[in-house]
Amino acid sequence: MIITMKKGAPQAEVDRIIEGLEAKGLSVTTIIGANYNVFGVVGDTTIVDEKLIGANQYVDSITRIAAPYKKVNRLFHPEDSVIDVSGVKVGGQEKIVVIGGPCSVEGEEQILEIAKGVKEAGATMLRGGAYKPRTSPYAFQGLGSEGIQYMVKAREATGLPIVSELMSEDKLDEFVEYVDLIQIGARNMQNFNLLKALGKVKKPVLLKRGLANTIEEWLMSAEYIMAGGNENVILCERGIRTFEKYTRNTLDLSVVPLVKQKSHLPIIIDPSHATGDWRLVESMSLAAIAAGADGLIIEVHNHPEQAWSDGAQSLKVDKFKTLIEKGRKIAQVIGREMD
Repeated sequence: MIITMKKGAPQAEVDRIIEGLEAKGLSVTTIIGANYNVFGVVGDTTIVDEKLIGANQYVDSITRIAAPYKKVNRLFHPEDSVIDVSGVKVGGQEKIVVIGGPCSVEGEEQILEIAKGVKEAGATMLRGGAYKPRTSPYAFQGLGSEGIQYMVKAREATGLPIVSELMSEDKLDEFVEYVDLIQIGARNMQNFNLLKALGKVKKPVLLKRGLANTIEEWLMSAEYIMAGGNENVILCERGIRTFEKYTRNTLDLSVVPLVKQKSHLPIIIDPSHATGDWRLVESMSLAAIAAGADGLIIEVHNHPEQAWSDGAQSLKVDKFKTLIEKGRKIAQVIGREMD
């Protein structure tokens, strides 16, 4: 971090800022010029409140020369992280994982049928929502704990690790006990109390990008979890809100190479929520694989036309199987594999 003081800044103000930084354990190097005093600040500058320092009338500018996230940063962790989700490895340069399942768990028979179908098609994990964040308070909100237990039965029947969305801290113990990969949805990406709570457990977390959040904000949310001690984080791009109306969201595939430049964490793509249209899911999935994504999370339903939520973006099992078959060919071209 570089702090530039205005010409004529009182020495007392200069000393006060330096003392405050050094009190935080930071190292400060001073460069005295004809018109400005410049401080080079070295250390964990994430603890520095830029706005507070910038409020000083004698401070001209503050410039960060490194990203504010440290644990997420590839600079401090050059090797790709590989996250173990109950035996399924996510990340690295070889395997691409595929997570399939319905938006909502609607019953035991339904989730068991879909679980068997997605496994046969080639999925490596099963997704299913038991607690559903819905825009309308009148829409189906999920089966809750009953849905989680149906997911557990599906895991017992197929061996697939299960992925489900956690919405609040009060359900964390339930998810730690029963769910293999805890999903944090777009609306909770900046629920900082929830992120801090997740930092205290060791369960892998799938962190979705917010509806209108920058990549840096997304990575800072991952930093919250990792700073708490839980380094088992997988990022998930699910599309961002733009002015476009032909798709549910706008899938930002540029985040795949960008995230891999800036972070060591795995990244998977959710083409279902990104497009909102099952007819677009296959092409976006193949593009995501070609871009270097470490996995896909895709909504699959046995009867999409009767789905209690998000039927329009759900694939039937046969189309899901075809997608995986095509995906394996793309993966082979770029030197990777799909289970």
